[in-house]
Amino acid sequence: MAPAVPADLRIPRRLAGARPSISFEFMPPRSDEGEAQLWDAVRRLERLRPDFVSVTYGAGGSTQDRTVRVTERIARETTMTPIGHLTCVGASVAQLRKVIGQYAAAGVRDILALRGDPPGDVSGDWVAHPEGLRHADELVALVRTLGDFTVGVAAFPDVHPRSQGFDQDVEVLVRKADAGAEFAITQMVFDPATYARLRDAVAARRELPITPGLMPITNLRQIRRMSELMGTPIPAGIVERLEAAGDDPGAVRAAGVEIATELAQQLLDEGAPGIHFITMNRSTAALEVYGNLSLAETAV
Repeated sequence: MAPAVPADLRIPRRLAGARPSISFEFMPPRSDEGEAQLWDAVRRLERLRPDFVSVTYGAGGSTQDRTVRVTERIARETTMTPIGHLTCVGASVAQLRKVIGQYAAAGVRDILALRGDPPGDVSGDWVAHPEGLRHADELVALVRTLGDFTVGVAAFPDVHPRSQGFDQDVEVLVRKADAGAEFAITQMVFDPATYARLRDAVAARRELPITPGLMPITNLRQIRRMSELMGTPIPAGIVERLEAAGDDPGAVRAAGVEIATELAQQLLDEGAPGIHFITMNRSTAALEVYGNLSLAETAV
């Protein structure tokens, strides 16, 4: 079994550092070509010495085995600290314990505990495994009973699509913190005001650092689809700026990098503990945004 990560290197300590944290999110590859693209992005972004990285599950909890394998490889073959993704989707408690054990064996001691989306149709009804868990706070509690893990959770500044409203989202985050969560990462943010509203409402009740997720837009059609799936509206002003670039992919990408840079700086100015870049396994746009930010000047 790999040695545990020292407490001073765990995610909450990094989020409390003197400089804003920087982190990246990858997806498990679906092919050999995708695998090569992923590792090219990993190696390029490793040079920035990010505070942590994560590898998502596919839609509806698919790709779990590949997610675990890639996370283990990052832990063993790079200098970066990976967060192990874990969802309740289609898994019994026994199966969840097994995945947690795999992460622990690779030295992964930071877990992102998520309920996850329904398999097949992310907008369909959620049905728990008959021997599994129903909510993320239950998963947080399970992980905390199984060893020396630091647990993070998801947050939804624009309100979870299944939520009854903002107040319920705040209550859910509070319950996750009460279960043992020590940090949160949001879905992609397009409006710093929605992030600040959620952060401040939670901070009034619990100490839980919330890092905003940010995705540089390089393809308007792709981001619209993702926005629909997550229930995260894209502000009209952002859509107008991207549409103004027309059908020129280079112009759309340049506008997306510019918008992401502005949003990231606004979020940092608002007091966000860092930025979590959603990379889609491509490094160049995230690298450009990072280079445009003032935090690039303070990185050590």
